[in-house]
Amino acid sequence: MDEPEAAKPSGSEWFLYLLLTAQGRLYTGISTDVMRRLGEHECGKRGARALRGKGPLTLCYQQAVGDRSRALKLEYRVKQLSVAAKRQLIAGELKLDSLLE
Repeated sequence: MDEPEAAKPSGSEWFLYLLLTAQGRLYTGISTDVMRRLGEHECGKRGARALRGKGPLTLCYQQAVGDRSRALKLEYRVKQLSVAAKRQLIAGELKLDSLLE
């Protein structure tokens, strides 16, 4: 899998991201700074409990989604997807915008 270009923090721009754990599980989250958040997940107490002890983590998808409200809606929708659909999203076969239609 090619690693996506690092998301840079830009004020109020929010990103939706997917991480792949060492066990092959996918984790979905949102942040204004994806690389900072990845670091928190990997080694900080501020990381998600679901990811503790699951490293190393691989950033396999990220997409700028606009404001926090839209990010939260998309995060909810992505978390409802099947693993197969999440893999389609990562591969570019499923468009993120289609989840809000």
